[in-house]
Parts: sequence; structure tokens; C-alpha cells
Amino acid sequence: MRRISLAVLSVALSSTPVAAQGAPPSGDTSPPVATEVPAGGPSTAARQVYAPADFARYAPRNAYDMLTQVPGFQIRDNEQLRGLGQATGNVLFNGERPSNKADDMYTQLSRIPAGNVERIEIVDGATLDIPGLSGQVANIVYRADAFSGQFSWKPEFRAHYTDPLLTRADVSVRGRSGDIEYEAALSNDDSARSGAGGPTLIHDGAGNVIERRRDIWNTHYDTPKLSGRITWDPAGDTVANLGGHYQRKYDRYYEDGTRVGPGLPDRLRTVRENADSWNYEVSGDYQLGLGPGKLKLIGLRRFSHEPYAQEIVTMPDDGTPATGDRFAQTGDIGETIARGEYQWKMLGGDWQLSGEGAFNTLDNVASIAVLGPDGRFVDQMFEGGTGGVSEDRYEGLLSFGRQLTGKLNVQIIGGAEHSTITQTGANGLTRSFFRPKGSISLAWTPSSDFDVSVKLRRRVLQLSFYDFLARAFLNDGNQNEGNNDLRPQQDWTYEGEINKAFGAWGSTKLIFIYRDVEDRVDVIPIGDNGEAVGNISKAKAGAIDWTSTINLDPAGIKGMRLEPRVLLQKSSLRDPFTGEKRQWNGFTDTVISLGLRHDIPGSNWAWGGDAEYAHYQPNYRRNQVDKVWEGPVWASVFVEHKNVMGMTVRASIRNIANARSKRDRTVYTGVRGESPVSFVEERDRLIGPIFSFSVRGKF
Repeated sequence: MRRISLAVLSVALSSTPVAAQGAPPSGDTSPPVATEVPAGGPSTAARQVYAPADFARYAPRNAYDMLTQVPGFQIRDNEQLRGLGQATGNVLFNGERPSNKADDMYTQLSRIPAGNVERIEIVDGATLDIPGLSGQVANIVYRADAFSGQFSWKPEFRAHYTDPLLTRADVSVRGRSGDIEYEAALSNDDSARSGAGGPTLIHDGAGNVIERRRDIWNTHYDTPKLSGRITWDPAGDTVANLGGHYQRKYDRYYEDGTRVGPGLPDRLRTVRENADSWNYEVSGDYQLGLGPGKLKLIGLRRFSHEPYAQEIVTMPDDGTPATGDRFAQTGDIGETIARGEYQWKMLGGDWQLSGEGAFNTLDNVASIAVLGPDGRFVDQMFEGGTGGVSEDRYEGLLSFGRQLTGKLNVQIIGGAEHSTITQTGANGLTRSFFRPKGSISLAWTPSSDFDVSVKLRRRVLQLSFYDFLARAFLNDGNQNEGNNDLRPQQDWTYEGEINKAFGAWGSTKLIFIYRDVEDRVDVIPIGDNGEAVGNISKAKAGAIDWTSTINLDPAGIKGMRLEPRVLLQKSSLRDPFTGEKRQWNGFTDTVISLGLRHDIPGSNWAWGGDAEYAHYQPNYRRNQVDKVWEGPVWASVFVEHKNVMGMTVRASIRNIANARSKRDRTVYTGVRGESPVSFVEERDRLIGPIFSFSVRGKF
């Protein structure tokens, strides 16, 4: 059932899309400015409403194009928590959260043609009757009344080391027949080609160069996915959805390099990785009126077959036999979810009682081998790599939300989960856990253009079942032992969000986050000399994220928009090897970016660009500190025409600031901080400019 509030119905009826013929050039239209709709009683919160005509400047092709132009709004995907759980993203579709897990928000939004969108509502999540939402939430109200389709082709070319990408494309169709709405899509949008090449210097502990390397690597990555969805939406409270997909992944990595150093023959080294896999997902939900409320039943099944193999061979040029190693594993991952939600109104508020059962499995077979003198790989003992992991989890939650005053809303969620984790294979173990879960949110909306929300919640994160088992990382000479005592990470999260709209000038957003973490997942000691993925009892992290959209039309620069962002983060934990305090592995502590777009008045042309600086923390293992990054500044420019025979055509150049692929790694002879330096690795590889082209249209 599509939820259409009376408070915004008049806005939707009075707003008409820009006509296809006789419309002014897109550069002459105004930037998006919301219609402010004040609160309309106990069931309708204050909100900002955007009609299709508000986005005419950008000639959008789909709902994603429209939503990314809403001033100050940032699309947030659902968090990768356990099962389906409460809503965690910030996008709704006809007032409902999606019931699948495999598609991100970009994929789901890009399949809705712009012509099907009736309006976009921006509202604080805590004022809605969907438990778990907080901060700004976008509700995409759409309806397909006739058959339509859209397509895109996005080739990419790099100047160095990388094959052209010609297969990135997608096509989708959507339509309606009576009460049935349907969609189908074939997409390879996630495909990529990447590569880099250049020198690496290896120093000893005294700083002397002991080896010079030169490597070139590139990847081939394609992910064709066939998907479909059917929605049955008759009159009344009944609505049903059934969807699914089948996907192949073709993932190859190639690296070729030379090794030169005193006292050793020159060597050629090759690395080959193959991670081709396939997966599917089937999901559905059915909602009906029952008693004083509505009952929604949700089911989901997904499965992934994930073979992986890595071979490294080193060939001396003095005629001595080649040496090498091979690691291979094949994992089969399955997840089955059954969920029920009953929603009703009582005591002046919205109630929901939900129950969920989730059943996750991994069956993995792993092996390791060494290249013999005869050129054949010989299998070796690899304890802990083969085995299975399963988890049976049950969750129950009760939520309540209501208006406290005309401008203040509260939402409370409380409940718990019980899970049983079983590991088979070496050192098999079965453990059971009981964990409380829940949240409390407050939303203060003194006006439709200003809101403040705060939220306290208890989270339990999902584990990667592969982390229970042993694994080798041959390219770096590292190995994880198995750890059957691994536990899901949990935290108390404190969140705050402030949003302020400035009409034609744009808007600004400030987000605060603090996490008090238990059982932080990291690399920990195992035995005398081993290491594995495990838990650190206490950790914490905080973030301040500021974003703004600044339209310069009121300043006389018609058609220009700026989008600055500053993200500052800090984390802390006690290192399990040295006992010293440090930040989290690979943690992003700083992001500073600026985007610019100029829709040229009197034309359908637009140009722009963006620049981003990011800084990352290193990764820590037992005997090394390892920082791998690309940058430090990524920048790009683009030019776009929004009506080339009815299509949008864009050309762009990325990496115009010459971001490079770098690595700084210090390896110790034993535990870092207690042992001498064995060697230092300094990598500096060229990426080069990236040329992209895209054509998007409809049929």
C-alpha cells in the first residue's frame, strides 16, 4: 500500500513535470527548493517535499539522479547488521523499507525512472512509524503507469597498465498491469578495470637498500546480474512483493614483477588470483490488515559459491628451479531469514512487535601447496582452514513511537536476541549467547526547514564466518590461524544530527557519532607465535561529519552549486600485542572534499568536478605495521550534455591530481615494538589519468 499523506497531496497535484517539448534549456531552471509542509496533526510530521519539476535543471534519468540533487541529503545504505532487523538506511520506497539485502540503494533507486517519481519527501525518521529510522529520511513516492525502460553504457579507459573497460552497462524495464507492478534488469554496473605499476624499495633495519622491485598489476572484474521484482498492490492494506536475482562474478588479478638485489640472482615474480563466483537471492514480503493493525511477513534466502585461488611463482634467471606457493579455498555461504512484524496504533502512538529467525552457514575447504623442483605443486598440511560455521539466531523486539508535543517525537525499541554459533572441523565448538538490543530516539522539528535528532542504540554486528578459519595471505607472507572463540562485535552508539535548510541557498548538515565498543574484531595473538582474527574487549571511536549544499544562484552566479564536506574521526583501543593505545586497523581519520557543478544558463550543458583528500591509519599485525593507500588527493572534472538525441552524455577525467598507489610497511623479526626491524617496504606506483564516458537514455 502506498502511503500518501493528505498534507502533501495538494503539493503533488499542483506540481507538474517540465514538458518534454517546449521546455526551456535545463540551465535556465532553478535549483531544487523544497515546499515546506508543516506538521498536520498526530499522524503527519513536518517535511520538505520536492516535485519532479524541482529537478529539471539536472534532467534526471532516474530516482537516484533526483535524490542526489536534494540539497544536503546523503544517501545512507542499510548497515550490515545481523539478518534484516530494524531499518538502518535512510531511503524508503512508497513509505516502505526494502526487504532484500543484496541490492544497495544506488541499484534500487537507479531502476526507478524519473518519469515514475511523483515526489520525494524529506522527513525525520523518528517521526515515522518504521522502527529504527532517525535523522533525515527520503521517501520516494513513485508509480509506474505504463511500460518504460532505461539503459546506460559507461566505458572507461586508463592511460597505463590497464585494459579498456567496455562492459559496464545496464538495462532495466518497469511497468504495470492492473494492480501488478513489475521490473526486470540486467546490470554489469559494478564492473571495473584497475591497475598500477612502479618501483618498490626494500631497506634493512639500518636503512640500506637491499632489494629493488618493479611491479605491474591489473584486474578484470565483471559482475553481471539478472534481477526482477513483482509488486501486487490492490486497494486497502494488502501489498505483496516478490523479487530475486542471479549473479556471476568474474574476478581476476594479475601481477608481474622483477626483483634485483645484491647477493641474489635477478628474479621474475608472478602473482595470479582467481575469485570467480556466483550467487543468488530470493526475497518476498506480504502485508495485510489484521485486527486493529497490519501484519507483514518477510522471507529471504540467499546463497553464494565462492572459490578462490592464489598462486605466486618466483623464477631466478640463473637457471635454478622456480619456487612458489598456492593457496586455494572454496566457500559456500547461505542465509535464510524469516521475519514477522505486527503494527498497530495505541495510546496515541505507533507500536510494532517483530520477531525474526536467521540461519547462516559456511562450508569451506582450504588447501596450501608448495611448488616442487619438477614444477608441480605439492599439497602441505594446513590445519584449521577446512571446516564449517553455522549460526541460528532468534530476535524479538517491541517498539513504540509517538509525538510528545507538536514538535517533539520519541521512538523506543527494546528486545533481545539469542544465538547459537557452531563450528565444525578442527577444534569444533558450540556456544550460545543472549544479548539485549534496542534504541531510543528523539526528534525535534521546530520548523519544516530545521530539525535535530539524537539516538542511543545497542548494536550487534555481523561476523564474517571466514574469520573463524585459518587463511594464508601469500603475497605478504602472512597467515591467520583459526579461532573458534570469535564473537560478534557489539557497541553502544550515540548519534546526533542537525539539519538546516536555507531555501534557494541550499542546506547544511552536521552529524555526531560516538561508539563505545565491546569485542572489537581485530587481529590478536594466538599461541606463542601465531595470530588470528579475534576480539579486543574494549574500544571506542567518534566522528564529526559536516556536509553542505551551497547554491550560488542568489549570489548572481546562476546554475552553480558547491558541495563541501569535512569528516573528522578518532578511534582508540589497546593493542593486543604491545599493550599500547592506538587507532583501529585501517581507520579513515580525515576526509576533506569539495564538489562543484555548473549548469550553464541558456543551454543543456553542465560542467564540474570534485577533489578529495583522505588520510588513513595503518593496519597492524603481530610483526608488522602496514599502510596501503591511494592518494592523497583524488580529483576529477567532467562535462555533460543533457539532451543528445534525448540522451544524457558525459565525459570525465579522473585522477587529474596524480594520486598514486603507495605502501609503507615495516616488518620486525618478532613482535613489533619488542624486536629489531627485519625490513622496510616503500612502494610508489603510478596509476595515471582515468578517462570515462557515459551514455544514458530511455525507451
